[in-house]
Amino acid sequence: MKLRYLFSILKNHKNNNIMTQKIQKSLKESAPLRWLVMLLVSGLMFGTYWFQDFFSGLKPLMETQMGISSTEFGALISITTIANVFGMIIIGGIILDKWGIRVAGLLFGGLAVLGATIVALGSSGYFTDDPSGQMTYMMAGRIMFGSGLEVTCVVVTRTIVKWFKGYELALAMAINMGFGRLGSALGTALSVDIAGGIVSPAITFAATLIGIGLIMFVIYIFFDIKIDKQIKAESPDDEEKFKFSDLIKLATNKSFILIALLCVAFYSAVFPFMQYAPDLLVNKFNFTYDLPENAGFIIFESKTLGNAMIFIVLFIFGLSFSLIPSFIKKKVAKLLSVLIIFVLFVSFLYWAWDVLSIWMKNGPKTASLIPLGTILFTPIFGNFVDKKGKAATLMMLGALLLIFAHLTLSVFNNVILGYCGLLSLGIAFSLVPAAMWPSVAKIVAENRLGTAYASMFTVQNWGLLLFFWGIGKVLDLSNAKDLDAIRAGEMNYNYTTPILMLVVLGVISIFLAMALKKSDKAQGYGLELPSGVTPEDRDVSGNN
Repeated sequence: MKLRYLFSILKNHKNNNIMTQKIQKSLKESAPLRWLVMLLVSGLMFGTYWFQDFFSGLKPLMETQMGISSTEFGALISITTIANVFGMIIIGGIILDKWGIRVAGLLFGGLAVLGATIVALGSSGYFTDDPSGQMTYMMAGRIMFGSGLEVTCVVVTRTIVKWFKGYELALAMAINMGFGRLGSALGTALSVDIAGGIVSPAITFAATLIGIGLIMFVIYIFFDIKIDKQIKAESPDDEEKFKFSDLIKLATNKSFILIALLCVAFYSAVFPFMQYAPDLLVNKFNFTYDLPENAGFIIFESKTLGNAMIFIVLFIFGLSFSLIPSFIKKKVAKLLSVLIIFVLFVSFLYWAWDVLSIWMKNGPKTASLIPLGTILFTPIFGNFVDKKGKAATLMMLGALLLIFAHLTLSVFNNVILGYCGLLSLGIAFSLVPAAMWPSVAKIVAENRLGTAYASMFTVQNWGLLLFFWGIGKVLDLSNAKDLDAIRAGEMNYNYTTPILMLVVLGVISIFLAMALKKSDKAQGYGLELPSGVTPEDRDVSGNN
């Protein structure tokens, strides 16, 4: 009897272990749940990227209302990175690796919301009516926002790895980045519409979006608690505690150093440019800031909402080109689905062309081609990296497109080449991130990814601080003799010299991508291999 009772206990214990494993699989291997998680954490990406880039469409309005110069505008943008240059992101990454996604997300997401709120209150005259005083509060808020911004992005990226590693990691990262780029595109294109001739409403709206993103993250926390319990039940002693020696390991890893340097070179040639792109198009190609009354789409009697829907529909098409064919197994059906989506996409462009053709002569709307290109192409390239690999090669191709883009926008004065340059920059801005961020997850152990991504973002911010401010400074210096005439509306800014600086960064990016590919061959991380495939798997299968 006792033996039967003991056998029953052992059997129940075994069944419980099996059930635990099944629950683990049903939670982490559930595709709908993975994608729901991705949507929830993407809210913060969308809001923070909007707030990061929406000022680009407001530059002339801020010059008129607040009397700021290009250098002061550049200072307002660049100061966002100041705390991160001095290690705030690394501190955030350590907090992330030591105390987890929930603590880091709430702490730094809340910091971003608080900073954005101070910028909004400062611009509205809540603290002072003096324009110089308003700028002081806005800059203080941007510092606080920037301190939360980059760590929040690290938290979101780490969360995607947590749920998608071994599955559709590159695609999930690409779509998550697509939400961020959608925020950039909408912020750039719609900030003037939302402002309505006054700076503060556009800032208040942008700050509100980050608050909504933080609420979505709080909802995600319930899933994070649940999966952490499952992971702990399955392997309670596997996870090592953070050690400062981990920083030394990162700093001595050649492949990681190269990908971090590529990150700073590439993003320094893109993010700062996006802040000045609308103004460049207006000054170099005689685009406009203002649109005719009929140049928009109206939904619920709102032109701003109607215009936003155009970008959202384009984002949906971008997702459809990647997601729908990937869930279809038969080749004929897969090709047919792509053809149907393409026909619908062309039909949509034809329907909207009357308005889109007017947008293509407007600075802020045309500049949104940069993030718009990423909305369409990043999921496609992410899916390619998952299925085919070639991450280092794609980074090289992206760097080549970067050089072409900046040459067309600096040296040449042809509007058609300008359009090609903007589109090329959008494609490059899709290729490199879609290949870069999943590659880091191959180079660095998962429980150290917070520190790794944080280190990369820190180095990236050194470049951003220099070029956000540097483009504005060089712009003023290279136009010094004509500044009075420019501000009187008699002449335009000449952007040739500031943008040529960015061509050099593209050349550096190519050499770094080539060195990374060579280093990967030596260290064997498999950056050129599909997701979930290691060099060992390749060797076993006999494919060399």
